[in-house]
Amino acid sequence: METSKRILVAPLNWGLGHATRCIPIIKALVEAGHQPYIASDGVALALLQKEFPNLPSFELPSYKITYAEKGKNFKIKMIWDSPKVVKAMANEKKAVKKLLKEHQLEGIISDNRLGAYSKKVPSVFITHQLNVLSGNTTWMSSKAHQKIIRKYDACWVPDVKGKPNLTGKLGHLKKEKFTIEYLGPLSRFERQETELIYDLMVLLSGPEPQRTLLENKILAELKGFSGNVLFVKGKIETEQTVEQLKTDTGRISLYNFMQSQELQQALNKSSKVLCRSGYTTVMDLAKLEKKAFFIPTPGQYEQEYLAKRLQKQGLVPFCTQEDFKLEQLERIDEYEGLARFDFVMDYTTLFEVFSKVKENSEPTSASLST
Repeated sequence: METSKRILVAPLNWGLGHATRCIPIIKALVEAGHQPYIASDGVALALLQKEFPNLPSFELPSYKITYAEKGKNFKIKMIWDSPKVVKAMANEKKAVKKLLKEHQLEGIISDNRLGAYSKKVPSVFITHQLNVLSGNTTWMSSKAHQKIIRKYDACWVPDVKGKPNLTGKLGHLKKEKFTIEYLGPLSRFERQETELIYDLMVLLSGPEPQRTLLENKILAELKGFSGNVLFVKGKIETEQTVEQLKTDTGRISLYNFMQSQELQQALNKSSKVLCRSGYTTVMDLAKLEKKAFFIPTPGQYEQEYLAKRLQKQGLVPFCTQEDFKLEQLERIDEYEGLARFDFVMDYTTLFEVFSKVKENSEPTSASLST
């Protein structure tokens, strides 16, 4: 007889990607008869609360991560902010410990939240960055990240193990140093055969101030765009807002945010997509088999690496935020676009990690027979 487990799902609040790729995991937990508990902060928590209004949710201490205004200052800003992150991790660990005790939780799935871990219950870490790119300090940032991952009972990587794959050296080690399960690309979306209504969809997310800087730049360039544009700002607010902007040769439908179902329909109805090269977005576009154009977040090595890699493979063109002009979008037609991977994940086997009793844990009365 299978046992229902109370599992904490805690994505990092850094843009929307960590939260959105947890959506299929949360759905799979529910379908397997488990009880997910959601924990995060900021827009990541707000998004998951909108997606799963009936699931218990909790706020964790914020890492207060923001980007430098200039890409070249990205690493300096990250180092400068690191004491805040260390403090947040310590507070997060205390908060998670309290949640485990109060709600008798029996497992943790952390998507890049470094303090969401416990020695008492099986803990899983989700990341697509087994190697963390940071320029000439990549060896050091990768080693530090892998040291954290080793504490967990398993590491789940949302990609395929062999070639071709989406993450390249980000999600693959020459020699595996801990338990790695490849989930296949994770996406909350499904591809639909539907009429193309929008000539271009602009999809933004990510920490400030870079999100706003790119929004303003793209809106200024789109004044000369010929056709219908759907523009989703990626600002999770209490109420959805919609504006209609007229250009000389078309119109722009401007949304602050969309929830999954509406966003899925909008993406399927869009001919081309302009967005950041965040990995969750790459997985979503691959699932939907879309043609796209990428503008990596300035100074974020991971997004720059993915954009360069996909352009080199002839799949998706990119340019820097500084260099973006409307005519750059003409390059999309010269590239193949992204294609999906036919990968089926056996979640029943995957979730068996939560049935293992850890040496320093005690059986809990919270286990419910199903």
